[in-house]
Amino acid sequence: MSSWMLRMSAADARLLFALAHRRGARLSHFFRIWTHLGDAPVPVGFALALVLGVIPAWHGIGTQTALTLTLAFLMSQVLKRTISRPRPELPEGFPCLIKAPDRFSFPSGHATASLAVILPLMMASELGSARFLLLPPILLIGVSRCYLGVHYPGDVLSGWAIALGSAVIVGWGLA
Repeated sequence: MSSWMLRMSAADARLLFALAHRRGARLSHFFRIWTHLGDAPVPVGFALALVLGVIPAWHGIGTQTALTLTLAFLMSQVLKRTISRPRPELPEGFPCLIKAPDRFSFPSGHATASLAVILPLMMASELGSARFLLLPPILLIGVSRCYLGVHYPGDVLSGWAIALGSAVIVGWGLA
């Protein structure tokens, strides 16, 4: 492994451990619930609802959202299987607070999928600057993955980058 990768891994572990040391009962309870907004049925169901026109305010954005989610999912799964980064090992006394969905950590599928369905809405939204209110709840899904101990911060950042790249590719009509 290159020295750059070793430094990045060490930084990732330090950030994760710092987050684990700041756990509290209320925040742990909140994140255990909130993280499930990134479970596959939620972003897939949301994209499907948009495709079917169930949410009239965003009727025209369904196909773009579904394509963005599909591209992001495919890219993240290829990377996950190619890189095969194991899930984090937390310090003694700091257990993982939820069951990991699989054994590989990089990139975070929850972070990827949740942002992939929101970015097309933000890009096309008629809400003006209020569209940015859609972002914090979605970003908290990524934070929850680190807090709960199933992902390194770099996994989440990479997932967000994949979602952003997918939204740009689909938005430009390149997919």
